[in-house]
Amino acid sequence: MTDEKKMPDEKRKLLIVEDDLGLRTQMKWALGEFEVFVAEERQAALTLFDKERPPVVILDLGLPPDPNGASEGLATLEGLLRQDRLAKVVVASGNEERANALQAVGLGAYDFYPKPVDPDVLRMIVNRAIHLHDLEEENERLAKSEVSPLAGLVASSPQMLQVCRTAERVASANIALLITGESGTGKEVLARTIHDLSPRAGRSFVAINCAAIPDNLLESELFGHEKGAFTGAVKQTIGKVEQAHLGTLFLDEIGDMPLPLQAKLLRFLQNRTIERIGGRKEIEVDVRVLSATNCDLKVMMKEGGFREDLFYRLNEVAIHIPPLRERPGDAVLLAKYFLGKYTKDFQRAPKAFTVDALAAIGTYPWPGNVRELENRVKRSMLMADGKSITAADLDLGMDNPAEAAPMPTLRQIRLQAESEAVTRALALTDNNVSDAAQLLGVSRPTLYELMRTANVNIKRKDRS
Repeated sequence: MTDEKKMPDEKRKLLIVEDDLGLRTQMKWALGEFEVFVAEERQAALTLFDKERPPVVILDLGLPPDPNGASEGLATLEGLLRQDRLAKVVVASGNEERANALQAVGLGAYDFYPKPVDPDVLRMIVNRAIHLHDLEEENERLAKSEVSPLAGLVASSPQMLQVCRTAERVASANIALLITGESGTGKEVLARTIHDLSPRAGRSFVAINCAAIPDNLLESELFGHEKGAFTGAVKQTIGKVEQAHLGTLFLDEIGDMPLPLQAKLLRFLQNRTIERIGGRKEIEVDVRVLSATNCDLKVMMKEGGFREDLFYRLNEVAIHIPPLRERPGDAVLLAKYFLGKYTKDFQRAPKAFTVDALAAIGTYPWPGNVRELENRVKRSMLMADGKSITAADLDLGMDNPAEAAPMPTLRQIRLQAESEAVTRALALTDNNVSDAAQLLGVSRPTLYELMRTANVNIKRKDRS
C-alpha cells in the first residue's frame, strides 16, 4: 500500500461506467467523498481505468452498442480484471437483470447493487470494497517480501531459505554443483537461478535430461557428431556441451547416465576438451557444470552403478532441496503464486482459494512435490465454476484420510517432539537415565515423567 493511499484527507479514486446521464449524475453526487471518474462505454472505461487505476469500479452491464443486453458490460468486466485482478468491480442490476449480475459475479465481479440506486447502500458497498482491496494489496506486498530473495524461487520456509542462502554464496564461483532432491522439487529451477546469478548469466543455459534420451543417442546429444559418423548422421551436429560454451551445462537425472558415458564425461571434466563422434579434433570448451538427481549416488557407487571419481568431480558443493511436505507454509505460498500466474496466462477472471482448499493444500503430503501442486492449480483454474477454488476442485478432498491428514494440535506436536528427543537421548547414552537427563538439561524425575508420558520403557542403567 502506498503512502499516498494512507493520507486521511486524500480522496480515493472511483470509476463509474454508466451510459445513462441521469444515473451517472445521481451516483456521482451520492459518492462525492471519492474522486469520481466516469465513462459511457467499454473502450473509454478501459482506457480511463488503465490511466487512473481506481481500486473500485461501478459498472452498468447494459452498455452501448448492447444497452438492452449484458455482452458489453461482461466484456468490460473481463477487460478490467485482466488489467488488475485485485480491482473490485461492483455491477449494477435491476430485478430483471439478476441472472446477468450473478453471471458477472461468477466471472469475478466483487458484488452487485440493485437499481434504483440507494445512496447509503451504494456508499457502504464501495467503502467495503475499498477496504478489502487495500487488505488484499497489503497481503500481496507482505507475501512478496517474505518469499525467497532469489528470483524464480517462491519459498518462505526455513529449509528453503537456507537453500537460497547457499545458492547465493556459490553462484559466483566457477565450481560444480550437485543438486539433489525428489522428483518435482524444483532442481532445474534452482539450477537456472544459480546460472542467472553467476557471471555467466548472459550466456547459454543448456539443459539435458539424461533419463529422457536413449543410451545409444545420449553420447551424440552430449558431444555431437560429424557427418557420416554413423548411419543417419547426414550432417555435422553440435552437442549440448559445445552449445553451452562460456555458459552453464545442466545435467538433469545424472544418476541415469550409463557407465561407459560416465567415463567420457569424466574425461571431459578433467581435460575440458571434447571430441565429436567420428571426429579427430579436440575442442576446448569452457563451461560450468551443474547436475541434479533424485537418486542416492552414494548407494549407487557402492553397488557399482555410478563412478566414484565422477561423483567427486560433480559434487564440489552439494545442495539438497527438501520435499514439499517438509517445507511448512511453502505449499500454500506456491499455490497462490501459481493461481496468480495462470490467471494472467489464461486471461481468466481472478479466483480465490476457499478455506477448505487452503487447509487441504497445507496438509496434503504432495508426493509429486511442486510439479504436482502446479498441475493441480492449473487444472482447477480452468475447471472450477465461479470465482472460488475448493478442495474438491483441486481433487484434495478427505476421501483418503491418509493423504489429507488433519493439522496436528500444538500439544500433539510437543508430545511427538519430546518423545523423539527422549528416545534419541537414551539411545546416545546407552539407556543411562542420569546421562540422558544431563544431555537433555532436565532432572532425573523430569526425565522419568517424560518417559512415562511417551511410554518409553528401558532397563535402568543408573550408575548412582
